[in-house]
Amino acid sequence: MAELKIGEQSKPRFEFRSFGQCFCQAHKRMARLSVPVPEKVWERSSDEIYIISAKNDINNTKIRDGKMDIKTYVQTVDGLEQWNPLMKGEFPISREVLEKEVFPAFMVEMPKLDKDTYTYEEFIAMVKACPDLAAVRVHKQRFGYMVNNTICEVGNVLINGAKVVTINSESTEIEDIKKTIADCGLEGVENINYLQAIKRVIGMIDKPLANE
Repeated sequence: MAELKIGEQSKPRFEFRSFGQCFCQAHKRMARLSVPVPEKVWERSSDEIYIISAKNDINNTKIRDGKMDIKTYVQTVDGLEQWNPLMKGEFPISREVLEKEVFPAFMVEMPKLDKDTYTYEEFIAMVKACPDLAAVRVHKQRFGYMVNNTICEVGNVLINGAKVVTINSESTEIEDIKKTIADCGLEGVENINYLQAIKRVIGMIDKPLANE
């Protein structure tokens, strides 16, 4: 089996992730159980915009450093989700990409597109004009670990300024993730992806996070 490397894409991974207010004990266990990881993933911070659609839970769209990244849900196996890259694009973005890939991924009515290319600001204005879409600011401070050859992290996440905590384990090997969930004391904790967590925080879905 090829060893996973943090920060590198391999074949599509399965993922356990949850969101709540505190995973202090699980975080402590994850850190103790982790093998040494590269210094570049000890702590990372990023500012991203997630485009959230009330009509869609299967396409995850985020914008970071002027680049748009859409992942699509593939399947759930033993409670673990698998996602695949669907599209990567940069701003300014072409009308063709918006028509054929981006807005179809949101599953909302196509806005009137009368220009050949659109800047980031113009795209966000279209998002804000659509009642079924929301552009949500997400700041991530992530701490990387590796347990049972699964890529793990604990993150402090600000969703439009509301602070939540996320914890995750991902790998191509389902059994390794299940062992990590057990070892870190996370059995029975709800698997919540970024789309679901953001929708709960902004009130698009009426559900609490994992340990509220």
